[in-house]
Amino acid sequence: MGAVFDRIGEAYEQAFSDREAQLGLGRDLISRLPPQARVLDHGCGAGFPTARQLAAAGLAVLGVDESERMLRLARERVPVARFEQRDLRDLDPGLGTFDAVTSFFALLMLSRADISRVLTGLAARIREGGLLALGMVAGDFDAVEIEFLGVPMAVSAYPTPELSAVVAAAGFDVLQCDEVQVPGAGSTETQQFLLARRR
Repeated sequence: MGAVFDRIGEAYEQAFSDREAQLGLGRDLISRLPPQARVLDHGCGAGFPTARQLAAAGLAVLGVDESERMLRLARERVPVARFEQRDLRDLDPGLGTFDAVTSFFALLMLSRADISRVLTGLAARIREGGLLALGMVAGDFDAVEIEFLGVPMAVSAYPTPELSAVVAAAGFDVLQCDEVQVPGAGSTETQQFLLARRR
């Protein structure tokens, strides 16, 4: 996955410039957190918009991603946050515990089996009662090969009710799950924005 986004780089942001729904969920998350809460931005990419938004609100942000190119951009853009390169399936206890986790469109590049395992791993890294803010793209497929911005990759997706069920099975109570039509990359896609609380 890291090699894919090393190749895509800044083109990802140009393809999806409408981030209002993502920012809106970020504002909702921030409003529910205490000052200086510790937040993991899982699959932080280039730090825009989520790591920047969280850090600007005074939260302690750790961003993790597989792409060194994206992390270089993130460190330049959000110098007050901390960033680490790591496999997004690696959620060992060394990461510590967080008040919340954000994961916007990072799980798309995993198989459904890995998505379930990662969600369970994220739950283990969130304190009881902490929050998960998740972005996905609606669909019904598992590790299907596509070409995105000229780069081949495998992607997975769920219909919205099934996504809520998968998140719930990983140890969360789903508070909301909304669908938003977002233009980008030559077409309009249905994006899913989910907020959940760890049981």
